[in-house]
Order: sequence, then structure tokens, then C-alpha cells
Amino acid sequence: MNKLAQKKYAPSTERNREPILNVLTGCLPDHGTILEIASGSGQHAAYFISHLPNHYWLPSDPDPENRNSISAWWWDIQLNNILPPLDINTRDDVWPVENISLPLPVAAMVCINMIHISPWPSTIGLMKGAARILPPGGILYLYGPYKTGGQHTAPGNELFDINLRSRNPEWGLRDVEAVADIAGVHGLNLVKTVNMPANNLSVIFEKE
Repeated sequence: MNKLAQKKYAPSTERNREPILNVLTGCLPDHGTILEIASGSGQHAAYFISHLPNHYWLPSDPDPENRNSISAWWWDIQLNNILPPLDINTRDDVWPVENISLPLPVAAMVCINMIHISPWPSTIGLMKGAARILPPGGILYLYGPYKTGGQHTAPGNELFDINLRSRNPEWGLRDVEAVADIAGVHGLNLVKTVNMPANNLSVIFEKE
């Protein structure tokens, strides 16, 4: 199997991975398995876990080509604390991670750049899954562009939102307050938001 042929590259990942890691190292529990939802190319997984030796990283993605790419990135680093990617669709009532044994229990979940490129029911499913899987005090970390108070935070985000909705009317930038509201329904309390480069936000929740 040609690992290089399967590997995908996302230029934005190269730009945002260090700022995201800086936030993660300040909010993640000291140890445990980190479940990543919508891992995409796998670049984040490979980069983050090389800096988190006390954790296991469990990537996932519903797209088989993305899972192949995640495996190809693992092939490069071959660290024992990154686990094989799972096929997780957040809208499913039960996720595969709920039926497998892990080296350490899931202590946190990370979801980067999914909420605006998926239908709203995917976000609802994400919160339901986090409520089922995270322990009390567990962390849900989100990253991406958001509206606040119903308003875009930058002209570029507004143009991006228009582009997304032209591609799929179910996509688009979400109000961070709406995301926090649906999280709260499922016992996930907003801890803080952090302004990130390129008009993105880190949004951090804690399980009750």
C-alpha cells in the first residue's frame, strides 16, 4: 500500500496547529484518551500527539479516504499513543468508540473545523455524543469561525459564510451562543472562548 499516495495535506492545518496546541495544553486533562471528531487529513492528530506524550489520541472521520490519510500520517510518525482511526458520524445514536476497549478512558474530545461544514444536526449529535462519552469534568474543545451575537466577526468570515451556504444550504457559520445553548442542554458548560488567528475561535466546554 502506497502511504504517500493516500496522504492528504490541508494548508490551513500547518498554519493553525501551533496556536491550537497552545490552547489544548492549557485545557486538556493531564492524561487520558483524546477523541478527535472529523479528523480530516490526520495532520492535526500526528502533530498534537507528538507533543502530548501522556495522552492517547483517537482520530475519527466518516470519510474512508480521510481515514486512509490519517493512517498514512501515522505511518510517518509511528508513535504508539495514536490509535487507529474510527468511522464516526456524529448523528449516529451510538458511536464505535462506545463499544471498544481503550488504553485509557476518553478524557476529552476535540472537533476542529467541522461545525460550519456540516448540517446543524451534526452539531446536535456531537453534543449528545459528548454527553454520553465524556466523564464529569471532561473537556470538549471546538475550533473554527463563528458568529457572535448573530454578527460576523470579520468581513472575510461573512464572505466565507456566503460561500459555504452557496455550496450547501445546510452549512454555514454558527452563532457561538447557539452552540453553547445546545451544549448546555446536554450538560456541557461553556468554560471560555479564546480568540485565535484568522478570525477563528477556540470554544471550550466542560461536562457537568
